[in-house]
Amino acid sequence: AHAFLSNNDKDLLIGNFIADHLRGNDFKAYPEKIIEGILLHRRIDTFTDAHPEFKKSKRLFYDGFEKYSGVLVDIYFDHLLAKNFERHSTIPLTEFSKNVYAIYTDHSHLIPQSSARFLEYVLQNNIYTSYADIKGIEQVLNHLSHRIKHKSQLDDSVKLFHKNKEELENNFNHFFSDILKEFT
Repeated sequence: AHAFLSNNDKDLLIGNFIADHLRGNDFKAYPEKIIEGILLHRRIDTFTDAHPEFKKSKRLFYDGFEKYSGVLVDIYFDHLLAKNFERHSTIPLTEFSKNVYAIYTDHSHLIPQSSARFLEYVLQNNIYTSYADIKGIEQVLNHLSHRIKHKSQLDDSVKLFHKNKEELENNFNHFFSDILKEFT
């Protein structure tokens, strides 16, 4: 969603991509437009965390995953966007992903090391396209489970996703309509 909400602006896209790997507010090393992308990412996160549909969706994962419910909803909402990408974009997800990956690769000199490792993972696993399939989501959640300190198997949350799929899709549609109004 962050890449999609960068509105095909390469600098916003780069800033949006690296934002999660930057701490504090010292962005002197980056051009102004990339800083705009970093700040856009943070505004999107703030908007998302405060949105009522996002909050309702988090509650659906409280049974066993309360601590990670926000991360899970973020990932499942990305899945719902990818799965229904043609509803929101005039270009197919595969083409969108390919274009975004090319921009990331062409501007890799601007990407910090922590983001570079994540970029390598994204490219090797074609993450943006793989998000359209629930198996891709399971793979990402399994990988994430091995990276977190608490012993939680996040891919087990797929059962809750399936159980609450209709409600999650409804919540996502309302949420995404609002986020598009806010950021496009």
